[in-house]
Order: sequence, then structure tokens, then C-alpha cells
Amino acid sequence: MDYTHDALSEQIRGFNRRLVEKLWDLGCDLFFNEQLSHHVSFRLGGSVPLFIIPSSMEAFLKTIEILKEYEVDFKIIGKGTNVIPTDEEKDFAVISTERIDSIEIHDELINVSAGMSFKSLCLLALEHSLSGLEKAFGLPGSVGGAVYMNAGCYGWEMAQNVVSIKAFDGKSVINISPSEAQFSYRDSIFKREKSLIVLSAVLKLTKGDKESIRELMIDTMRKRYEKQPLEYPSAGSVFKRPRPDFYVGTAIESLGLKGYQIGGAQVSEKHAGFIINKGNATASDVLKLIDFVKGKVKEFYGVELETEVEIW
Repeated sequence: MDYTHDALSEQIRGFNRRLVEKLWDLGCDLFFNEQLSHHVSFRLGGSVPLFIIPSSMEAFLKTIEILKEYEVDFKIIGKGTNVIPTDEEKDFAVISTERIDSIEIHDELINVSAGMSFKSLCLLALEHSLSGLEKAFGLPGSVGGAVYMNAGCYGWEMAQNVVSIKAFDGKSVINISPSEAQFSYRDSIFKREKSLIVLSAVLKLTKGDKESIRELMIDTMRKRYEKQPLEYPSAGSVFKRPRPDFYVGTAIESLGLKGYQIGGAQVSEKHAGFIINKGNATASDVLKLIDFVKGKVKEFYGVELETEVEIW
């Protein structure tokens, strides 16, 4: 392959040219010095030297193998709805699962790949009159991300529907049972064992009445629009609930922090558990605001808040 073009030569500087060739040969789309703000729901963050979009599950696994071979650090991204990348340039590559989105439905079982959007999954379940995901309708992000963090809302958690998970452990594809996944509140083994990468999941739903399922889904979306600032970029609910009887949004609101702003980052006036990008917010603005809110809650309630979002 000819690398004489000045711009391309500049782009691949710092990467082994054979690595780049191998990724192209797999059919991956490669983006050099790519802004993560284009790929996360908060619409902020610095650049990564290499952003990779494999075209299939096979290419995804091979991409991981190649990056390990060339000792390139990397992170996996789905829809980027639970990530805050800091403003600095990164020293790792990012692999996107956006094209790893196959799905198979067998009676009440759905086998779905990690990159499938959760909204699409819910709509396909509706199409097949399968009940169990109504409370999750409108949940942003991918199936892989939902498994990774045991996503939940309105009393529902991902763990309720998971039958089995396929994961890559760095050497081979393995099956992981729900008990082995160690699901708990906004947590799983995948968050603690970074070498384990979610590839797909089998979900168990139940046959139901399509119109009843549709009505519940519409009701869920109505609640979201009424209570959440969906019109602004954000990463959803920022903080974990520290205990069942402590409502974070209510606590933050009681401290008069609704609308409190640092730079372009604001505690939502609609739901105090959300921090939004009001316009041109930097990751630094958001992280300063998170620390400020945590400090106030600690001061007045004696409660140490933890974030749901991941900071890169």
C-alpha cells in the first residue's frame, strides 16, 4: 500500500503501518485523531489517535487480537451514553461496536449482539409481542453497555432478562451465566474484570398482548419526557443511589442546586439527578460540577455519592 500522501503519512505517524494495513484488510473503518465528542451523548471530550469501527463480530474479535499483538491500549465504546471523556488527547485507541448488531429471535428467547441499540431491541420485542422490556423503552445506549453496567430504570434491571452472555476473555469466546456475571445495582463482573468484553446476550422475555406492550412502552416514554431533560446532551442519571431510601435527585434539589452551572455544564432544572451540556460544556466543566455536587451532598447529608458514568 502506498503511504506517500503527506496527510495520510501524518495520520498514521505513531502507529505501526502493518497494524493499519491489517485493520484496513479486515474492512474496518479507521478515523485518526478522532474527536470523542462525536461519539458520546454528552457531546464533549478530547480526541483519540485511532477510532476503529469493525464491520462484523469476526472483524471485532480480530481487531482486538491485532491491537494486543501490537501492544496498543484500547477501550470499547457502544453508543457512548454513559461515558465522560476528559478534554485531553488520549493515548489509547477506541473500538466501536456500532456495527455489531445482529439479532435472532426464537420463541421467547432473543440472542442479541452487544452493539444493538436498546431502543431497537425494545421495538423488535414489541414487533414479536414479547413482554419484559417495556420499562426499559427509551433507555439510551447499547445492549452491551446495558449488560456491562446492569442498566436499570423504573424498577427494572437488565439482570432480570439475561439468560446467558457470550464474552471474550482475551483469548477465547466464553459463555457466562447470570450468576457468574455477578450482577448487582449498576454493576457486574465486566466492570471489574476489564479483560472480559461483552459480545452478545441471550434474553428471556414472555409472550404478551402487543397492544398492552405498546401502551406500557408509550407510558414509559411519556414519563421520560416529563421528568428527564432529553432535549439536552447528557449521560443520563449521573449518580448511583447510595441506599434504597436515599433519592439523589431529591437530595440535590433540596440543596437548591437545580440550575446550578459551571461553564457550560448545568444541574438540570427538570431533574436534579442529571447534569446537562447546556452549550459548549467541556468535560472539565462537568467534572467540576460533579465534584461540587458530591461535596454539598456529603456536607449536608453525610452521604458519599458515586457516579454511574465512566470517566475516560
